[in-house]
Amino acid sequence: MSLLDIWLGILQGLGTTAAVTAYGLVFAVPFALVFGVAQYLTHGVTRLLVTGIIEFWRSSAVIILLFVFYYALPVVGITLSALTVSAMVLGLNAGGYASQAVRAGLQAIPAGQKEAGAALGLSRPAILLLIELPQALVAMSPTFVNTLIQLVKATALVSLVTLTDMTFRAKEIAQVEYNPVAIYTALLLAFFVVCYPIALAGRWLEARVATPGSRSGGI
Repeated sequence: MSLLDIWLGILQGLGTTAAVTAYGLVFAVPFALVFGVAQYLTHGVTRLLVTGIIEFWRSSAVIILLFVFYYALPVVGITLSALTVSAMVLGLNAGGYASQAVRAGLQAIPAGQKEAGAALGLSRPAILLLIELPQALVAMSPTFVNTLIQLVKATALVSLVTLTDMTFRAKEIAQVEYNPVAIYTALLLAFFVVCYPIALAGRWLEARVATPGSRSGGI
């Protein structure tokens, strides 16, 4: 097989890679927003609890989490599909990292803006939703793009729970065509083709955010 044939064969797993990434975002984005805001607003024991949940998903090895949720949970009567497990584990891991960007973005907003909102009679939730979050999300948008790229690259692990993604396809080709250099070079190129346009979009977005006087605080 030529390098092109191998590459096209690997791309047959692109649909699974895209599905895991898309469903992973369903877990990652809400987790990042909810727990990032919660860590910003809470104090004492509640904040320790929120931080503990974030650190569990952020600091645990993804490969171990995949095995635990896919192979160990059925022992206690909980069975999840490979796609669900992969999306949940990868998404919550990425969400753990993104939650820190949410928290940091909120903390970076000058306190005077919150005080101005209070002076106008706005409630604390209204200040958060109308003043703080819009500005923080604009500033964090390049970070979220980077998190998306990390999520795409992490899908290389889902072949371990039997999903036929691009990495799984590369392993299948390797079983019938002993040419590891060409096969894994083609796999590398496949991930590059998927991730590089996202990186370009992130650079464009970062430039837009950094442009003084642009609409909506940068976008």
